[in-house]
Amino acid sequence: MPGETILVVEDEAAVARGLEYGLKAEGFHVVVAGTGARAMEIVRGMPGPQLVLLDIRLPDMSGFDVCKTLREEGHALPILMLTARDEEVDKVLGLELGADDYIVKPFSLRELLSRVRAALRRAYGELASAAGVERVSFADVVVDLGRMRVERAGQTVLLTPTEYRLLRHLVTHPEQVFNRDALLDVVWGYDSSVDSQRTVDVHIRHLREKLEPDPASPAWIVTVRGTGYMFTQKDHPGRFVKEV
Repeated sequence: MPGETILVVEDEAAVARGLEYGLKAEGFHVVVAGTGARAMEIVRGMPGPQLVLLDIRLPDMSGFDVCKTLREEGHALPILMLTARDEEVDKVLGLELGADDYIVKPFSLRELLSRVRAALRRAYGELASAAGVERVSFADVVVDLGRMRVERAGQTVLLTPTEYRLLRHLVTHPEQVFNRDALLDVVWGYDSSVDSQRTVDVHIRHLREKLEPDPASPAWIVTVRGTGYMFTQKDHPGRFVKEV
C-alpha cells in the first residue's frame, strides 16, 4: 500500500538510511526515529504512522518497552520488530507485549517489503474488511465488523490488528475447528518467522484475557484438544447473535 507512512525506529544510522531508501523507493513515506522516546512522540502525534518497524536495541530503552507502552496507550497500528537475535525467548516476549511479527536480521529488502505490505493489507486493506457479516454478539461482547470495533459491557476493547483479525475469523466461522497452521495462514497471511504454534497460542490467550469471563476456563474461544481452536456458542443458547 504505497503512500502509507512507515516509522523506522533504528539507532544505527547506516541501517536506518538503508531502510528509508528502500521504503521510499517503493512509494512509502518514511519517518526515522533513533530513540524509543522519539518513536513514541511520533506515534502519539497527529497524524501518526500506519506501521512501525521497531528495532529491539535502542540507546534509551528497549524496543520491548516501546511496544508495551504503545499498546497500553491503545495504539493499534501494526508493529514489526527488528532483531539480530534469532532467539525464541525474544520472539515470544515481543508477542506477549503486542508485536505483530518479527523480522530477523540480516534480511533482504524484498522480504522486508513483503512483510510491510502484508501487514498493511491485513490491518487496513481487503483482509480487514467484513465478509457479509456486520455484527456478532455473544455474552456481553459485540464485534462490529463494519466498523472494526469490539465492545464488552458497553466499553471499547483495545485489540491489536492481529488480535482483531484472529477474533474476526473465529466468530464468523462458529463451530469450525482450525489448527494453528490454518489460523497462521489465514490471519497472518504468510509464513511468520515466529514458531506458528507459539504465535497463535499467545494471541488466543490475549483474546481470552480481554473477552472471556474466566480466561482460565474459556466459554467461547475454546481449545479442541489435539487439533486447535474454535469459537463455540452451542453451550450458550440464545446468547449468540450473528447479523448480516
